[in-house]
Amino acid sequence: MEKDQKLNVIISGAGPAGLTAAYEACKKGLSPVVFEKDREVGGISKTVNYKDYLFDIGGHRFFTKLDEVNIIWNEILGDDFLVRPRLSRIYYNNKFFYYPIKPFNALMNIGLINSFLVMLSYIYSQIKPYRNVNNLEEWVSNKFGKKLFNIFFKTYTEKVWGMSCKEIQADWAAQRIKGLSLGKAVLNSIGFLGKNQVTTLIDEFRYPRRGPGQMWNKAKQIVIEKGGKVELNSQVTQLNKKDNKIISALVKSDGSLQEIKGDYFLSTIPLRELVQSIKPAAPDDVLKAAQALKYRDFFTVGLVIDKPSIFPDNWIYIHSPEVEVGRIQNFKNWSPEMVPDSQTTSLGLEYFCFDTDDIWKKDDKELIELGTKEAAKLRFASIDQIIDGVVIRSPKTYPIYDEGYKERIEIIKDYLSTIENLQTMGRNGLHRYNNQDHSMLSAIFAIRNILGEKHSIWDINVDEEYHEVIENNK
Repeated sequence: MEKDQKLNVIISGAGPAGLTAAYEACKKGLSPVVFEKDREVGGISKTVNYKDYLFDIGGHRFFTKLDEVNIIWNEILGDDFLVRPRLSRIYYNNKFFYYPIKPFNALMNIGLINSFLVMLSYIYSQIKPYRNVNNLEEWVSNKFGKKLFNIFFKTYTEKVWGMSCKEIQADWAAQRIKGLSLGKAVLNSIGFLGKNQVTTLIDEFRYPRRGPGQMWNKAKQIVIEKGGKVELNSQVTQLNKKDNKIISALVKSDGSLQEIKGDYFLSTIPLRELVQSIKPAAPDDVLKAAQALKYRDFFTVGLVIDKPSIFPDNWIYIHSPEVEVGRIQNFKNWSPEMVPDSQTTSLGLEYFCFDTDDIWKKDDKELIELGTKEAAKLRFASIDQIIDGVVIRSPKTYPIYDEGYKERIEIIKDYLSTIENLQTMGRNGLHRYNNQDHSMLSAIFAIRNILGEKHSIWDINVDEEYHEVIENNK
C-alpha cells in the first residue's frame, strides 16, 4: 500500500457508535464512509423537530465514567452542554415515589404496614436468597426483597418487555442496575454515600441545549469537514465475503443499488440483520441463531400542551396497569430550548410493543388519540389543553435477553470472528442493552483495532462494577 493511501472504512449506521467511529477514524487519518438508512443521524439518540418542538427519543442523560467518551463529548459540543438536575419518579397506585428512594416519601405512600412488610421481605431475601439465579425476578428479589419487587419492578418491567419477569434473563438486571441494592439506595438518600458514586443514583447530568441530536448532527458536520462522508437515505443491504474478508457492500439509495469496496467494515445494524446480509450465506446454525434473536420496539406520542408547567421531573415511570403508556418524558425539564413557547409544554408518552402487535399497526391519528386520553386519565392535562401531537416510531430499540440468547450470541460471535475485517459495535450491533457511552466506547475500540491494537469489543460493560460505580476521585 502507498504511504499516503488512506484505509477506507465502511460504516453501517449513523447512530452514536457509527458516528463516533467515523469521528475517530478521521482523527487517525482513515477515510470513513457512513451509510444511514434514515433521513436523519443519531439513531435512537436523534432529536426530532416537530413544528420547532424538539423530541428526544427515549431521554438521554450524558453521564459517564469513561474519559475517552467525555473527551469526545467536550470536543464536539463543549459549551453547548447544560448541567441539569435529575428528577425521576415512579407513578404507582395514584401516587408518586421518588427514585432514588426517599424513605419518608416511600413510607407515606405505601403505609406503615407495607413498609414493615418490605423490610421483612428484604431481610428474608438476605437470609434465604435464590440460589443459581437465572431470571430477573430472582435477581431483583435477592437485591431488594420479593415485596419491593412486586411493588416497583414487576408491573413496569413486564409492560416494557411484554413478557414475564421469569422469562427475562438475570443478565439484563445485572447490567442495568448492578452496584445498587436497597441498602445503598437508602444510605444514598440520607447522605452516607458519596455524591454520584452510583450512576443509577446520580442527581445531575449534562444535556445538549437542543437535545442529543445536536451532538450527532455536529459530529456529522465535523466528519464531513475532515474528509469523511455521511450518506443518508442509504442502507447497506448486503456484505460480500470472499475467503475470510468482506470485500464490498451493496448499498441501496434512492431505489438503486451500488457496490462499495472497502478495506474495513464496521456495523451497528441489528445483529440479526447483519448475519443475514452476509453473502455467501453463513452456516445454517449461525443463521438459525441470528433469526432467533428478539427485539422490543417502541414509539413516542409527542403531545404539545397549552400549559406552562405540568410536573418537575425529567421523566416519570408509569407503573400503573390501567394505562398502556410506560414512561413519560417532560422535554422542557431536560432543556428549556426543547420548546419554542415557554407557555406550553411538550410531553413524550412512550409505548413499548412488538412490531407485530395491534398497537404498532394503528395509524398516527389513533395513537395521538390514545396518548391524549391517557395523559388526561393520569391528570397531567385536560383534553382541551392538548393542542397538537406527533408519533415517532423506533423499531428494534431494545435487544431482548430471553432464554437461550447467550448461546445464540456465542454462535454468532464465533462465526464473525472468522471474518478479519468486519467488526460489530453499538447496542444492536452487540445485542446488548448498552447506554450511549458504552456504544461509543465500542466504536473507539473498533478504530483502534483497525490500527493494530487488540480490544475485545464484546467485553465492554460486562464487569460487575463497570457500569454503575464511580471512583470517588473522578
